[in-house]
Amino acid sequence: MAGTPDIPIEVKAESNGHDRQPYIAFEDVSKSFGDVHVLKDISFHVLPGETLCIIGRSGVGKSVSLQQIMGFLKPDSGRILIAGEDITQYTEKQMQAVRRKVTMVFQNGALFDSLTVGENVAFPLREGRGLADDQIQQIVRGLLEMVGVAEMADMLPSDLSTGMKRSVAIARALAAEPEAILYDEPTTMVDPLIGKLLGNLIRKLRNQLHLTSIVVTHDMRFAERLADRVLFLHQGRAEFFGTVEEMKKTEDPVLREFLELDELVLPQV
Repeated sequence: MAGTPDIPIEVKAESNGHDRQPYIAFEDVSKSFGDVHVLKDISFHVLPGETLCIIGRSGVGKSVSLQQIMGFLKPDSGRILIAGEDITQYTEKQMQAVRRKVTMVFQNGALFDSLTVGENVAFPLREGRGLADDQIQQIVRGLLEMVGVAEMADMLPSDLSTGMKRSVAIARALAAEPEAILYDEPTTMVDPLIGKLLGNLIRKLRNQLHLTSIVVTHDMRFAERLADRVLFLHQGRAEFFGTVEEMKKTEDPVLREFLELDELVLPQV
């Protein structure tokens, strides 16, 4: 990865006190689709500057949790708090302000196909920021360099690999100067080397910009490298919430089975 460029991105102040309030918190959140109970009384929190990895088998509500944070879905019961605000019943207009603080990197990157890589990253910078074009281009160059794809500025998304699309999507997310980023399965459909590079990038953003992050992943080795805390979802419930070290020592039979199966089927990277 290239060195961090001199670009005007606000670096969030880091606190190492023990009285920090959670930046993101779920309080007894439940969500159903018809008769299918996806989440049942889920509670967890993420402190400012921390990375939470949400793990679990397919269909246990990992991505649904992210969509509720973004306001794309509403919980049936419980509360969701962002930066101390209860956003549970926020309108779409109210959520637009929240999404300026919390952004999401989707599995497919959600890039605009008709725009170049550079134009995709510039898009949030042109939204009412009052920046001159040369300022925008400077920031775009710096962001693309930060995520390791500076040479691809003039390419279209269709010319990029899946991993490169996700790197560009991260650069575009950073252009909005968020306080938190949500990542939905960033290593799905990429080879182990690209997955490792994406993991290094997410960790670098946490360390250098002190971003609060939630990463949904099926890859335990990826989670172990990134996570300050881990949330393990099973059959709609929070089976485990704690640090990686606490997870490794757990005697919970369901989580132990998940971890042991992961060791058997995943290649070492």
